[in-house]
Amino acid sequence: MNELLLETRGLTKSYHHQNVVSDLAIKVPKNSVYGLLGANGAGKSTTLKMLTGIVAPTKGEILYQNQSWKRKDLSEIGALIESPPLYGNLTAKENLLVRTVTLGLPKERIEEVLKIVQLTDTGKKKARQFSMGMKQRLGIALALLNNPKLLILDEPTNGLDPIGIQDFRQLIRSFPEKGITVILSSHILSEIEQTVDKIGIISNGRLGYQGDLPKNTQALEELFLEIAKTYTEVGGF
Repeated sequence: MNELLLETRGLTKSYHHQNVVSDLAIKVPKNSVYGLLGANGAGKSTTLKMLTGIVAPTKGEILYQNQSWKRKDLSEIGALIESPPLYGNLTAKENLLVRTVTLGLPKERIEEVLKIVQLTDTGKKKARQFSMGMKQRLGIALALLNNPKLLILDEPTNGLDPIGIQDFRQLIRSFPEKGITVILSSHILSEIEQTVDKIGIISNGRLGYQGDLPKNTQALEELFLEIAKTYTEVGGF
């Protein structure tokens, strides 16, 4: 069995006595791309926000490298949750410079991450003039500045055209060989199928399946629909 970089045990988040995520137990192998698959509103974003410390779990445990998750672990975690946090009036380099100064990171990382996400030739172009794909790439560059061991991406291909999605997929697949483990959430079956090594399927805040990808697209779709139906019938929120 592959060594785990991150694991959750009984992870639960409630709002107003209503569970949004219930007893989640995910296992993310080191140097892999783990896909968290689920329909809109399934609890994916809430789960990722707990993993990045944006919201606190109601109960349960998060283990990072076999130790209980602590705030200091954020120094090894990069994340892009929802929209990239960009300054529209600044260039790509200037956006990255703001982050390096804020976090006390070496400025040399700016050119390194721009090369990784293929944004080295944007020059004086302002971020507000970027395409959606370029903005997503810059968002990932920001998340990579601290040289993370874990990169967490929430619905990263939203708004991208087919070419942008293909380029983005290749970028994500390149991270494990650089020593970066990726957790990627999506509701798009084809995106998950072509990008990840392992999957977890979540429905109504519950993990209905975790493991290897089914053998083909049809099998994945059937599994996804079966889990969605099962967890709706047993008590949706």
